[in-house]
Order: sequence, then C-alpha cells, then structure tokens
Amino acid sequence: MNRINRIVKNEFPKIKTDRLQLRKITESDHENIYYGLSNPNVIKHYGISFDSLESTKEQMIWFKDLEQNQTGIWWAICSSDNKTFFGAGGLNDLSKEHKKAEIGLWLLPDFWRQGIMTETMPLICDYGFNQLGLHRIEGFVESDNLNCKKAMAKLHFHYEGTMKDCEIKNGKFISLEIYAKLKI
Repeated sequence: MNRINRIVKNEFPKIKTDRLQLRKITESDHENIYYGLSNPNVIKHYGISFDSLESTKEQMIWFKDLEQNQTGIWWAICSSDNKTFFGAGGLNDLSKEHKKAEIGLWLLPDFWRQGIMTETMPLICDYGFNQLGLHRIEGFVESDNLNCKKAMAKLHFHYEGTMKDCEIKNGKFISLEIYAKLKI
C-alpha cells in the first residue's frame, strides 16, 4: 500500500498518495455522485439512493452540512491526477465528546476489486485518529454484504456484534453488523 505523500493543510484537507487523491467534493462531482448513488449495484448495500440528478442535490447539501456543523468529513476519491472520479468516502456522526465517528465509502462499479477501498479506508482512519483526535471508528455493514465484511476484517476492524432487524430497507427488515477500530 502507498504511504501518504502529503496532507495539504488548508481549509479543507486534501490527502494524496502515489495513486489516489482525496479532495473536497464539489459541484462538478454532482453527476458522478448521481451515477454512483443511482446504480443498483452500488446502492444494494448503501443507505441512500437517488432517482434523479436533481434529487442528488440532497446529498451535496449533506456533504456541506457535515463540514459546516463539524459532524464529519467526506472526500471525493479520485486518481492522483484528479482526472478520474472513483467514489466518495469519509467520516460522519462524529462525536467530539465520545471521540468516535462512523466510516463510510462507496465506489463506482468500474473501480471495484482494484484495491481502492483497502487503500482509502486507512487514509480516512489515519486522518480521523491523528487529525480529529478520534479514539474509535465504527463501521455498520449490512449482514449480507460479504465483500465489505471481508474488507473490514482485512483492514483490522473488529466485529463487535449484530443488530438484528434494526432498520427497514425496501420494505424489509435488515440486520447490521458492527465493526470498530480503536486508535493504537
């Protein structure tokens, strides 16, 4: 895995490796976000979906609200030259009091199984632990999302339990598995 070449200190943090760039999500990403969050393969295990480009503006507002309210941070995940948009990822539900946040990430299907997720998640965790002062990063994974569960284990997130039938998705109850990583 590539090490972080640099974290550019400015108003919004940019993280760059030899292969990837995590940068601020902008209006120019709107169509890519719609493409991802309307794709049945992406949203199968993701809690949000949009049926129109116009409705995707809700997600753009959510990204801005996280930053403004300091309840999280999400990045566009791109190639290091910023020419290719791979997906988005970050931290949300940030609790300063309890020093924890929830990690999330999605990729466009064209970029699955290329190691992007396993390269990006440690970058996000490192930022959370070392820049935000978090002690715990949590991940909530739908029980039937086998690929994500494998990735969580590979990235040293520890399985803590299952919340059975805790949410309704598409009219059916789903169970969520809890994974967590603590700052060492």
